[in-house]
Amino acid sequence: MKKRVVIKVGSNVLTRHDGKLDVTRMSALVDQIAWLRKQDIEVILVSSGAVACGRRELTVDHSLDSVEQRQLFSAVGQVKLVGLYYDLFREFGIHVGQVLTMKENFEPGEQYQNQRACMTVMLENDVLPIVNENDTVSVTELMFTDNDELSGLIARMMKADTLILLSNIDGIFDRHPDDPGARLISTVAPGRDLSEYIQPEKSAFGRGGMHSKYTTANKVSQAGIRVIIANGERENILTDLMEHADTTPHTEFQPS
Repeated sequence: MKKRVVIKVGSNVLTRHDGKLDVTRMSALVDQIAWLRKQDIEVILVSSGAVACGRRELTVDHSLDSVEQRQLFSAVGQVKLVGLYYDLFREFGIHVGQVLTMKENFEPGEQYQNQRACMTVMLENDVLPIVNENDTVSVTELMFTDNDELSGLIARMMKADTLILLSNIDGIFDRHPDDPGARLISTVAPGRDLSEYIQPEKSAFGRGGMHSKYTTANKVSQAGIRVIIANGERENILTDLMEHADTTPHTEFQPS
């Protein structure tokens, strides 16, 4: 039976310091995902980056409130983001499909069943789902906390074996990562509390941060799914996690 992995790529991984999309890194991640599929691993990709993409695509000459900005930039950016993924995956002969979702779709009921059925039939037909929040509609209390939360819900809904959260940091440290004495916590046993080590700040281009990753990792690992937090800016991070896990920096939450 095939292993199933959900990979979440954050905005900070997909964007450069100037906020523009990092196409080189996108291409490298696509290359690694193609390799995973050759190892008979099913992949669901949860990708941020639409708002950042749209913000750099448009120059707006009048003021917009935060909701209008999010709707406009995500609508424009999502097209560009998925178009890039389409072109990059096509080089490997991989078909992709877009899934835009909202928090209410994860409530028990018909929408939940339809969403799961859609992604199941995509995987059964060798189509790689690319998932993001529908930012044009989800603008207030209906929003996910961030795509960490979304990827956790997807992992549980699709009964994944592993959830990989790619950030711009190696994992969870026992003090601030900039501290010279900081040590990476490589393994988290079920029930272990790391809240004292979690910094409250958010990421530069996304809504998340290590707190949201920790919260998601706790919930998902309690559902029996292994969770890995790793640095998506590291070269060959996905292949190294599979082939050289012992020497690749990351934090792994062991499933309950």
